[in-house]
Parts: sequence; structure tokens; C-alpha cells
Amino acid sequence: MRNSFLILAAALAAACTGSRKEADQASEVSATAAATPEAAATPGGLLVYVSNEDSRELSVLDETTDRLVATIEVGTRPRGVHATADGKTIFVALSGSPKCPPTMPDAECEKLKVDKSKDGVAMVDAATRKVERILPGGSDPENFDISRDGTRLYVSNEDAGTASIVDIASGKIVSTVKVGQEPEGVGIQPDNKAVWVTGETGHNVTIIDTKTEKVLGAVEVGMRPRGIAFSPDGARAYVTCEVDGTVWVIDARTYKSVATLAMPKGSKPMGVAVSPDGRRVYVSTGRGGNVVVLDAAKNAIVDTVAVGKRPWGITLTPDGRKLYSANGPSNDVTVVDTETLKVIGHIPVGKAPWGVAVAPAPAAAATS
Repeated sequence: MRNSFLILAAALAAACTGSRKEADQASEVSATAAATPEAAATPGGLLVYVSNEDSRELSVLDETTDRLVATIEVGTRPRGVHATADGKTIFVALSGSPKCPPTMPDAECEKLKVDKSKDGVAMVDAATRKVERILPGGSDPENFDISRDGTRLYVSNEDAGTASIVDIASGKIVSTVKVGQEPEGVGIQPDNKAVWVTGETGHNVTIIDTKTEKVLGAVEVGMRPRGIAFSPDGARAYVTCEVDGTVWVIDARTYKSVATLAMPKGSKPMGVAVSPDGRRVYVSTGRGGNVVVLDAAKNAIVDTVAVGKRPWGITLTPDGRKLYSANGPSNDVTVVDTETLKVIGHIPVGKAPWGVAVAPAPAAAATS
């Protein structure tokens, strides 16, 4: 019933989308988008971008010092966040749909206001720390990935059961593909040949050919799949399943499951990241409060690290030596040394941090 209501709302609002909506939304955000520096960033270093779902902003952290250096207003309900390879542009998924957790009754959710004019994907200039424009992202954008050549976004539309393919240069949706119910996680294979989209209530992963934009197939996984990540060689996909408390290991060439790994008791697997050398897989466990460390060769748990309340999005530095987890209820980000598997810091950010991404600091931002 909830999906039907939200999809109807999306259809009624569709006529209001387009260039006028994009201009109005970007103008609204730009009025408050100037960064507020908290400390100087390290020149030539890395920056960590954290989307704060309840406070409409990105927190910018200096990876060298693990300090907050800026806050950027981006728009309503920011969740998925990714950066271009050069770190010059940061994309953030925005949604005008209300937060409706699984514990909320459908009738109560349907009373909440839906504002489809707020849906989109913000393009943030990392040097000026301002929103350049708002791209369309389909209905209720939640997460996305960027094509390897940096020309397209693949966006999950949670309330519509679709994935929107966005051409960045033109700022237009070029294709809409039907995927599993309540799609969330999006991951592009390292070879850029296919994009995988998890379906939370479809309990599957849909695989889309990036060239033809057609569905290649679907893989049944555990209950309520959330995140997805690939081994560096593209041979394996790792899918977190919240309700089952499992991580599914899938052969990315045959689309067959090769292992199902049970996480520690109380785990609600959410985010997932693979080390640059492919030897370890890191899984955030939501209400479990931990990041679980897996040995990729043995498909076995190596250790668990207590990071904070309800860790969700996680990411690694390019060298794999540090991990960052976004902890929603505690409004902070935990920093883990992956060599010692010890927590080395907690950084206060905005309200309800959701996603996290690491990127090179552009020259102008690094010296501001």
C-alpha cells in the first residue's frame, strides 16, 4: 500500500519536473550552500564527505587530521554520496519523500508530506564547496554509482522500483529500468559492463547492461539486501542482507551465489567495502554497532570492531589503511585503523549521517 501511494504521488508530481524545477531547487540551495570552515584542510590530501540525512548538509572532513573542515548545505534528505575520481565534483542523492522506517505503520507513513520537487541529485563543486546544479534522479533517489568514465549516474528510486540512468552533461534521464522492489544499493562492476541494484523487499539483485541499458538477469539473495561492493578484479560481488544478518558472495560472471556468510548475533548488515588488495571485506552492522572484518579468500570472519550507534555507510581510503563509518543516531563518524583494527577517532558531524565517500582534495579547497 505504501509503495502504491508514493508511486501515485510521484506520477502526480512528474509534470513539475524539468529545467524549471532544477533551476529553482539549485537556487534555493545556493542561498545557503557556502561552506563554513572549521579548520584548514591539508593541501594535497584527501577529503571525506559525509551526507547528513536530517540536517540537509554534507560534512567535509580532512583525512590527514580527521577534523571537520567545512559544512555544505545541499538539499532535502541527502543520502547516497559519491565523488568523481579526480575529487572535483561530489554528487549527493536528495529526496522529498519522508523517512518511513520498516517499523512505521503504512497508514502513519502515508500521512507524511511528500514533496517530489525536492527529489534530485546535487552536483557540488568541491573547490568552491557550492551546489552547481540539481540533476534529475527519478522518484525518491536513495543511492547511486558513477560510471567509470564519469559521464553517467545510475540511481536507485526507492519508492518506484526503478533505476534511473542520468546523463551528467545534458542533465537528463536517458533511461528508466524496472528493478527489484524498494531498490537501494547500487554498484558498477570494475569493468563498467554492468550495474547491480539491490531490491530491499524484492530480496534480489538486478543486473543491468550498461551498454544496452537492458536487464541481464537477477540474483535471489537473503532478506532485505542493502549494500553491494565488488572485489577489485570484478570476480566477486558482496551483498549485505539486513534481516537475514548475512553477506552473500556472488560470482559476478555466472551470477551464482558461492557463499552465504552469517554475521555475529544482532547484526543488521548495511554498508560494505572491499580493501584495495581484495583481501578483506568490511561490513557495517547497523544496530549491531560493529564493523565486521572478513577474510575474502576464506570467506570467514577475522574480527569485529565496535564503532558506534547504528553504523551505516562505510568507506576506505585509497590505500586501505583507514575506514570511516557513518553512525546515524550518534551524529558522528568513526575512524578505524585497518592495520590494527582499532578505533582511532570519533568526529562529530551533522544530524543522522548516512553515507560517506573519500576523494582527493581539489587545490582550491585544500588551501582555503
